[in-house]
Amino acid sequence: MTILQKILDHKATLIPSLLAKEPTFEVEHKSRPSLYETLRKADALQVISEMKRASPSKGIINEGANPVELAKRYEQAGAACISVLTEEKFFMGSYQDLVAIANNVDIPILNKDFIVHEVQIDYAKAAGASVILLIVAALSDELLKAFYTYASVLGLDVLVEVHNEEELDRALAIHPKIIGVNNRDLKTFDLDLIQTEKLANKINAHEDIVFISESGIWNARDAERVAIAGARGVLVGESLMVSQNVEQALFSLQVPLPSLVKDVK
Repeated sequence: MTILQKILDHKATLIPSLLAKEPTFEVEHKSRPSLYETLRKADALQVISEMKRASPSKGIINEGANPVELAKRYEQAGAACISVLTEEKFFMGSYQDLVAIANNVDIPILNKDFIVHEVQIDYAKAAGASVILLIVAALSDELLKAFYTYASVLGLDVLVEVHNEEELDRALAIHPKIIGVNNRDLKTFDLDLIQTEKLANKINAHEDIVFISESGIWNARDAERVAIAGARGVLVGESLMVSQNVEQALFSLQVPLPSLVKDVK
């Protein structure tokens, strides 16, 4: 059984408790910029900075991280969006982290979780998220389309995550605005930025789609590599969570977009 399947099986056991009560959080619902438009109009690689205490592949990354303090530093350093893990068992995340961050920053907020039921989208919205993640590998075509439509009706941006060409074709069938290419192999959890490069041309052929590269981005060289492939943003977790200078690390990833990236201004 893959790590992804273990997470999905566990997540499914939690759905009844979510359905049993309305999502109520003490959160200030702010009007945030559109992540899609931010990526579309960018002239430098945009950084989606992640609040991530742990992961199945790395174990504990930064258990004692203060979500509000970290989120404010991300925002001040020019992050385009903050990704907040709400998966508890494998990533030590929580909706409380999401609420706390939502109440203290004004930029877009991505609820990073493993969505298997639309009630999770309700919880994401109620906790202050402006963006959700849909993982193609975790969903049937029917659920992928249904969840994408449901989130869009709620006014949420949707990051549709793919890992290979087959998943990309499935994603393109629902005409998403934002695609995330995850450089991590879901079976081995190995990382290779070549995944971004392999899928870039097919994504770049769609003028109305922007894409980001996820996982394995550690430095300016990595950022430049995916920017050359056509990415307009990167989702970065571990390298920022362990950095001794978050601001400098984040700034180093905001490399200029090369001229070969399609101009969509």
